[in-house]
Amino acid sequence: MTQGAGQEPVVRTATLRDFRVPPYAQTPVPPQAQGAPPSSVPPHTTDPHPPAPGAPVPPTAASAPPHTAAPPRAPHPGNAVVGDEQPEGYTPTERDLPVIRRGDTVQVKTVTEPRSDEGRGPLFVVGDVHGYLDELLAALGEQGLIDAEGNWAAGNARLWFLGDFTDRGPDGIGVIDLVMRLSAEAAAAGGYCKALMGNHELLLIGAKRFADTPVNSGAGTATFQAAWLLNGGQKADMDRLQDVHLQWMSRLDAVVEEDGHLLMHSDTTAYLDYGSSIEDVNDTITAILTRNDADECWDLFRKLTKRFAFRDEGGSQAVRELLATYGGQRVVHGHSPIPYLLGEVGTEEGDDSSGPVVNGPHVYADGLAIAMDGGVTMAGKLLVVQLPLHD
Repeated sequence: MTQGAGQEPVVRTATLRDFRVPPYAQTPVPPQAQGAPPSSVPPHTTDPHPPAPGAPVPPTAASAPPHTAAPPRAPHPGNAVVGDEQPEGYTPTERDLPVIRRGDTVQVKTVTEPRSDEGRGPLFVVGDVHGYLDELLAALGEQGLIDAEGNWAAGNARLWFLGDFTDRGPDGIGVIDLVMRLSAEAAAAGGYCKALMGNHELLLIGAKRFADTPVNSGAGTATFQAAWLLNGGQKADMDRLQDVHLQWMSRLDAVVEEDGHLLMHSDTTAYLDYGSSIEDVNDTITAILTRNDADECWDLFRKLTKRFAFRDEGGSQAVRELLATYGGQRVVHGHSPIPYLLGEVGTEEGDDSSGPVVNGPHVYADGLAIAMDGGVTMAGKLLVVQLPLHD
């Protein structure tokens, strides 16, 4: 309901769906996790993050005597800043309020600012990042979304990440910390930065929660831990993974609609198994993760790992089925690297030194689908683009 000037705030009874972990929740990065990435990362992905000159840090017992300043070092822009206070100018929304137990009821005063379509900022989407923090910072900077220090610089712009923040690349937790921080900074500036659930978020959650617990894979016994390692899981990410990251990931939506674009991570119709509306799908997936059943979580991961539903014969019809059910005029997805969709040579482990040529998003399925995974893990391109596309 639109709140006019001078009117009293609307008092309503909040529901469980309204309460989310604050996006400004931040976490320190342990010192042991700030070094070089594991040796399994290819040389071109090494992320040394050299210190910037002139930025002070607190002294440590090993590096400086008492009351003596340690050599200056600046934190990487992707690392969250330690602190309990909200960023200056940040105004919490209903979805940012703390999580409450089922059955609790509170009275919340909410003020909805009048907002016309003309007053909304431009819409941007980001493809799969997979731990490539430096490439992400560069791509966001090229679009003017962040400044040279990695801070939000886009005013009321709207930014959606399509999932898959971790695995394969050197700094997945740094990517998550960056997205969480930008969420707060964008909100303070009148815009927003939000994220969707990818299959690698489900995989990381499962590896942390269930480790080597056997699950029914349909082809024998499997474990989340084994699947995570097989799909590029990085020990440095697991070592730095904290409860605030798990809470944030487990409450991400899976599907949203923005300006006629149906945003989702995976190019699959499996979302239809979880509800006939966007709200139903998101509520069902959140409930599955809340129940914490290993087999149920594995089935969700398995379904959202499916791909290529829009690529071959019948692909446009599959897209139309999703659009008819959830709304929108085009599906925008990540998950399947564009080189895979085009049948080009390349691997997700970056073994092809020449790398695929990706110049931008791939529009296909009779123009109804836009693929956003540029294949950064195979020396492709990390895509950050503004919608709608002018194709």
